[in-house]
Amino acid sequence: MAIAFPAIDPNAFVIPGIDLPIRWYALAYIAGLLAGWQIVAQLMKRPALWGGQAPMQPKAVEDLLTWVIAGVIVGGRLGFVLFYEPAYYLANPLDILKVWQGGMAFHGGFLGVVAAVFLYCRKHNLPTVSVGDAAVVVAPIGLFLGRIANFIKPELWGHPTQVPWGVVFPGEAAQTCYGIAGQIDGFCARHPSQLYEATLEGLVLGLVMLVMVWRGGLARPGLAMGIFLMGYGASRAFVELFRQADPQFVTATNPMGYVVQLGDFGLSMGQVLSLPMIVLGLVLILHAARKDPRQVRQ
Repeated sequence: MAIAFPAIDPNAFVIPGIDLPIRWYALAYIAGLLAGWQIVAQLMKRPALWGGQAPMQPKAVEDLLTWVIAGVIVGGRLGFVLFYEPAYYLANPLDILKVWQGGMAFHGGFLGVVAAVFLYCRKHNLPTVSVGDAAVVVAPIGLFLGRIANFIKPELWGHPTQVPWGVVFPGEAAQTCYGIAGQIDGFCARHPSQLYEATLEGLVLGLVMLVMVWRGGLARPGLAMGIFLMGYGASRAFVELFRQADPQFVTATNPMGYVVQLGDFGLSMGQVLSLPMIVLGLVLILHAARKDPRQVRQ
């Protein structure tokens, strides 16, 4: 039993006259950023959520959005270049600029946003930690939409499987099961790992962030960032157990694409990059939880 991939056009629509396709992937980025902007602006209008004073004016959020967009694009691209295909881009440096060909990494994009928020807050003398808390509260929206777009494309599919909800993706993903039975009419069924990530990183983590805001967590600077780092890191590390490794890491002697070998087991690149997030997130949570919120408003 398995599910045939639904016939979804990766292009949401085509601009008439110039025949320019607009992909769902691009719309996911745009919708996530715009939704995040509006929600953060609303949070800044509620000083009670922040223990008496919001970290920035609602009108300033639009200006911050420009910095965040730059951080997502530059960080996401450089993260993919450095973490996943450094050898190729070292030999072809001009291809780094060809972002339309694909190749973005969440961990790099996250670091880009961290840098953007830090620089913006330094420039405008704003509390960096609290502004960062606001940014991560809305991050699950973009993660959810982005993973749905990964599914539609389709890309970042999972390992071959026999579970009844396995999906037969088109193209390369359907051609081989690497010796694992899970086929429909000779084609390979795989874990829809994109949807696993959309559920955990988007819906579940988003719900946790919503409850945190409702319970007054924004009055404890660093708590939201800690929850997000730990939640995303744990979710990503778990889903990596079902997600097919990037092809540049897969070899005949390393079919699982581990970058760190631990006997018969190993860690994927996604897990290696997520483990520091889990540790840092735990540190931030413990630090924020042991302080009185009225004493740490910096």
